[in-house]
Amino acid sequence: MLAATVARFSPDDPLHGLEVTDRPAPTDREHWTTVQVRAAALNHHDLWSLRGVGLREEQLPMILGTDAAGVAPDGSEVVLHGVVGADGHGVGPHERRSLLSERYPGTLAEQVAVPTANLVPKPAELTFAEAACLPTAWLTAYRMLFGAAALRPGDRVLVQGVGGGVATAAIVLGAAAGLEVVATSRDGAKRERALQLGAAHAVEPGTRLPARVDAVVESVGQATWAHSVRSVRPGGVIVVCGATSGDAPPAELTRVFFSEIRVQGVTMGSREDLAALLRFCARTGVRPVIDSEVSLADVGAGLARLAAGDQTGKIVVIP
Repeated sequence: MLAATVARFSPDDPLHGLEVTDRPAPTDREHWTTVQVRAAALNHHDLWSLRGVGLREEQLPMILGTDAAGVAPDGSEVVLHGVVGADGHGVGPHERRSLLSERYPGTLAEQVAVPTANLVPKPAELTFAEAACLPTAWLTAYRMLFGAAALRPGDRVLVQGVGGGVATAAIVLGAAAGLEVVATSRDGAKRERALQLGAAHAVEPGTRLPARVDAVVESVGQATWAHSVRSVRPGGVIVVCGATSGDAPPAELTRVFFSEIRVQGVTMGSREDLAALLRFCARTGVRPVIDSEVSLADVGAGLARLAAGDQTGKIVVIP
């Protein structure tokens, strides 16, 4: 089967480590199911894997990808929950948590094997491409807003860095749930796009906000951290899921403790969270924002667009 793999680590030029090549199809395994992939989606996790983060040389070649939707052997349409382990389903009760493409082959292939418990029914209202966008970035944003930050309709949230999958998802989901969303971007066109997606305000990073927010969705890190700390109200929460601009900003601990700011990390969510997100999208008409689609053979072009930060929304891969 055709698959996109990490063939070698390339910290400075991640695409140099990418190979799209023929790989063995998954073999049958008890408590696991092989899914025919109809659509997958790219994430920054794929670029980190190509740089060598989270993988060892002896694991190569490793098939990339954490997101997918497809068809199970019984003909049912499913969405894949990309978290493996920690609950014992199909991998043993004591295996530590990992994501697809970290310990087990990922989703950027014509087929992928996952623990059967990781299959979630795909609502008929969503296309395969739309459903494939949800299990990583959109699931993370869903849990950040409604789990870690526990936001309610009418609350204010600052979303740093329009364009990325998590930020785009947070804008759309937050607006649909009645939150007042403030979004930031250096790019005027992306700020305009944020307003179209439902943000109440779109400003340049670092801009003083009309009012402090109840929570911040932070995925940028070093470039926006100081602004996040200064924008959240006393007793509010900064929810962190990544650091695409670097992860070593000054912590500003004085402001954090004096204002009693809570900092909460989030990585994706549970299978139950994914099922709830799918129901939310099916019932409300909310749909993931798709930036573009590429074929599996041309996945390098999609990863290059992601690395450059040119996208708004998710880049979908069609095998």
